[in-house]
Amino acid sequence: MSIDALFSPLTIGRVTLASRIVMAPMTRNFSPGGIPTENVAAYYGRRAANGVGLIVTEGMTVAHPTANGYRDVPSLDPDLDRAGLAGIVAAAHAHGVPVFPQLWHVGSIRKPGRDAHPDVPGWGPSAVAHPAYGERGPIPHAVTEAEIAILIDAFARSAKLAHEVGFDGVEVHGAHGYLLDQFGWSRTNERTDAFATGPRFAADVVRAIRAATDPEFPIIFRFSQWKLGAYDEVVWPDAASLERFLRPLVDAGVDVFHPSTRRLLAPAFANEKRSLAGITKLITGKPTIGVGSVGLDVDITASAEGSATRVTPVDAVAERLAAGEFDLLAVGRALLAEPRWAQLVREGALDRARPYSKDLEGTLE
Repeated sequence: MSIDALFSPLTIGRVTLASRIVMAPMTRNFSPGGIPTENVAAYYGRRAANGVGLIVTEGMTVAHPTANGYRDVPSLDPDLDRAGLAGIVAAAHAHGVPVFPQLWHVGSIRKPGRDAHPDVPGWGPSAVAHPAYGERGPIPHAVTEAEIAILIDAFARSAKLAHEVGFDGVEVHGAHGYLLDQFGWSRTNERTDAFATGPRFAADVVRAIRAATDPEFPIIFRFSQWKLGAYDEVVWPDAASLERFLRPLVDAGVDVFHPSTRRLLAPAFANEKRSLAGITKLITGKPTIGVGSVGLDVDITASAEGSATRVTPVDAVAERLAAGEFDLLAVGRALLAEPRWAQLVREGALDRARPYSKDLEGTLE
């Protein structure tokens, strides 16, 4: 059966996953002062205990004063207490599940007054308000090439900390209109230097992470067409343009790609049957993670825009995975609502899963 493919092992570098189901990163806002609590560790532990093959944590801000844009998110800052980070590692490893933190810098989305440095403005590739805010949004500081080097070092230092604490790899957040994505997006990058729109900055970050850790420490790179404030954005209209973006990242050392989509099995381009995850695997030859509204009764993102639709059933996704179109399945909201989701899939008992509702985002239970 195709469902069985979700529960076959996969090895990435020195890390072996017992199943192909990945807990997707989801911001939770339960880490005051940037330090995850014991409740946060237990939250991840409950998913690890129930059949998830890999946990990618919520975004953890990198070690730079401009990185954060939200309240109570965890931080990978070497100057903070490491016990909370170690607790997450221990909670996942207690069940034999590898765990990767997601390295995050919000860039120009940062508003004045945000933790933990309220007087520091957002940094971005250009002095352009982020489309998520419209023309009246805060204008970020346009970083110099010397400041870009500082940001690259911040990613590397945070990855080094993750390695030291015992995380099994890292995911680099290059999606959804945050900093790395802003460098690759013409609406936020008006530069004319070596860091003009393209993958240069992201590739330099990946190389720095590789140098700061070790050759078998896996690096996932997450990217997306859609952005906050621009859900229908198309940065790469065809496979050729996507390859020009992805190839330097492969050369820099990315081990796994995580194309973030709103509906996993939607065709990547016109006249193309494959998903974005499938095209990414075809271009790069690297394992890919498929993600997008799997396990939900209603497409929550579309619903918020007034056009709720039914989403792709799990068995259809498993069939495409079994056929080799992509290698891993990331699940977000369904796992947030139901810690046993992966195990219930295995048992053919998803009818017993607690359905997702937005009020569940306000709790770790």
